[in-house]
Amino acid sequence: EVQLQASGGGLVQAGGSLRLSCTASGFIFDGVAIGWIREAPLKEREGISCASTTDGSTFYAESVKGRFTFSRDNAKNMVYLQMNSLKPEDTGVYYCYANVFSRDYWGQGTLVTVSS
Repeated sequence: EVQLQASGGGLVQAGGSLRLSCTASGFIFDGVAIGWIREAPLKEREGISCASTTDGSTFYAESVKGRFTFSRDNAKNMVYLQMNSLKPEDTGVYYCYANVFSRDYWGQGTLVTVSS
């Protein structure tokens, strides 16, 4: 059973920071894509950051480049998203994401609210 448990969301002032964490289980933490997606109110889901554990490459959405940093600990099956210089438009539900054997998985998500 693939499980992705995200945490760390909350309410923060614009310009502030949050660090999201995700605990992954139910699959081998290698040879997969893993990262974060978000869903803003009334908007479609957007990929924020994703890394391939095969080649080590990391993707960032243009809207978060230079502000968000993805990291992972393969041994612990943990992934993180450090979010700095937060903006109100960053508000949304953030989901930990994984692609395992060509199937997409995501957890319950954690809500990030950025006030002006």
